Amino acid sequence: MRLWHKFAIGSVAGIVLAGAALFALDAADKAFPPPLDKADLVSAEVLDADGQLLRAFATSEGRWRLKTTVADVDPQFLRMLVAYEDQRFYEHGGIDAWALGRAATQFIRNGRIVSGASTLSMQVARLIEPRAGRSLSAKLLQLARAVQIERRLSKEQILDLYLTHAPYGGNLEGVRAASLAYFGKEPRRLTVAEAALLVALPQLPERRRPDRNLKAAQEARKRVLERAAVAEAVGDGEAERAEGVAIPPRRMQLPALAAHVGEAALRKEPAVLKHQTTLKKQVQQGLESVARAAAMKLGPKLSLAMVMADAQTGAIVGEVGSADYFDASRSGWIDMTRVNRSPGSTLKPFIYGLAFEQGLVSQETIIEDRPADFFGYRPRNFDMSYQGDVTVREALQLSLNVPAVKLLDAVGPSRLMVRFRRAEVRPVLPPDETPGLAIGLGGVGITLKDLVQLYTALANRGQPARLGDGITGTPGKLDGEPLLEPVAVWNVADILSGVIPPAGAPQRGIAYKTGTSYGYRDAWSVGYDGRYVLGVWVGRPDNSAVPGLTGYGTAAPILFEGFAKSGISTTPLPRPPAGAVRIAQSELPISQRRFALNASGLLVASGREPAPQIVYPPEGAHIDLGAGAGDLSPLMLKLQGGRAPFRWLANGKPLPDLSRRRTQQWLPDGGGYSKLTVIDSAGRAASVGVFID
Repeated sequence: MRLWHKFAIGSVAGIVLAGAALFALDAADKAFPPPLDKADLVSAEVLDADGQLLRAFATSEGRWRLKTTVADVDPQFLRMLVAYEDQRFYEHGGIDAWALGRAATQFIRNGRIVSGASTLSMQVARLIEPRAGRSLSAKLLQLARAVQIERRLSKEQILDLYLTHAPYGGNLEGVRAASLAYFGKEPRRLTVAEAALLVALPQLPERRRPDRNLKAAQEARKRVLERAAVAEAVGDGEAERAEGVAIPPRRMQLPALAAHVGEAALRKEPAVLKHQTTLKKQVQQGLESVARAAAMKLGPKLSLAMVMADAQTGAIVGEVGSADYFDASRSGWIDMTRVNRSPGSTLKPFIYGLAFEQGLVSQETIIEDRPADFFGYRPRNFDMSYQGDVTVREALQLSLNVPAVKLLDAVGPSRLMVRFRRAEVRPVLPPDETPGLAIGLGGVGITLKDLVQLYTALANRGQPARLGDGITGTPGKLDGEPLLEPVAVWNVADILSGVIPPAGAPQRGIAYKTGTSYGYRDAWSVGYDGRYVLGVWVGRPDNSAVPGLTGYGTAAPILFEGFAKSGISTTPLPRPPAGAVRIAQSELPISQRRFALNASGLLVASGREPAPQIVYPPEGAHIDLGAGAGDLSPLMLKLQGGRAPFRWLANGKPLPDLSRRRTQQWLPDGGGYSKLTVIDSAGRAASVGVFID
């Protein structure tokens, strides 16, 4: 009975002492937690729209330390890592007692360290809290930290820390940084040879760096592949085959794309570690390669910028802010996609679009290209010559200045600026000036990004898109009225798609326009297909003149090369909308055969006040409005001459309202023949008969 009593007292005392010890350990654990917060110091990353790495920024310590998780690496690499470094990783609590005993026995027998007993948890402890020496106290602290880490983190989280912080020589840390530097790829898919090298390097990273000691790297990889547990993890014969694979002898540069976008992202949200952009890596790589090649041909001090956008979504898929971000001679740090410059002739398509929309001209209308005086403003062509009588189609394709100014005078500069505001673009006028005729030839300031935003309307049936900033902006189609009506947009695209490509450039089915600013300071080219718009600017950031610089000769070849190297397949231009047709000159109404204005600003065929005349649709036209599908679209009606207001009648029935505009929409009741009539305020009338299909 006494013996039992002593045993009971001893047991209670043991429990109390054990509890006290555990309490003391728990208190110490809480008082001196592992510095896991240091593990959060990783490189900031800029990603493309699909999550691919565009560029990374070194940490404040100058390290390339890319955050890596188990999901980011090849599962076979993880199996090889555990097999080589810590076979009982998933069973122990931070310390492998069996491995410790084995290592101690080997040390006693051999008088030296034969094998280590460091677990992955202990290695993580050393990585996040490095010690200069390898003393016994440092080792004991490492053991304690391993236990603390195991108490706080899951096995997967511990692996995440190892994969992020493992040293690979120089300033490379983590498996992702090493895989990108030595293999040029993310570690999601690794060969056995690649995985074995990444397992081997962290033990002695400086001595085994392939770029400095290739032989040591080969021997270290061989030891990994010869480990029985590793051979079992990779399968029969795979380890032997991997030994014969060459090791990359040099270190590659980590991805460094989209320098200006990356810097802007970091400035915008400096605390964020992963910055998602709307860019596409393949497109960005292609445009940057074109920019580098073009810069070599352009010569010193010239820079260039490129913006490629999806006209349907508004997403910027590629952006190059300068020829070379690090080239001081070209002021490469300046993002020229955001700088206001004179756009030259690149705004002319919108002038012609307004003229088409208002029924002033058709593609085959004759317009004069001769010296003209607009109240003291005397525009001249780029080559100082004049073509005489040309068609509107030829005038736009040849980018003749006098015809463009004549049409702008007819449609009104202020109206053009109002249309630009529909696309949320506000070109900058000279101080204290109102919109004048000079804006048609580049007399405003506009950024390359805004110019591309305007052209998204031409690629998207008149509806512009908001591009955002490529980082956290909100791209998308803009609500509200279109910049131009679909038929006018089609006419512009039909003309621009017929412009001859620059010498040596392939025909890619794109519509494009070039521009050269006054004094040869800026060269532009903007092109589009049915989905994407690409804009190119070339010039000097200091706005100096560059003799011989032209949009067609300098910027257009870069545009075509950019489309080719972007990796994006050409999307056909939109099909003609209902009512869009190219009318031969002989079939045009008399008032549209030649463009001329009287003192009242009305289109005339002679010196008399013109009677109203329906210029669209033409007499006898067959117009596809979807009658066969049972879902009719409205028909745009256009007239010239006459005196406002106007009353329209369809099949003898008046449309609801009088209109002072020379355009009107009419929704037919069904298909078949219809007669359209317009009556002006003087009682004069004009009629046409059309067939609705």
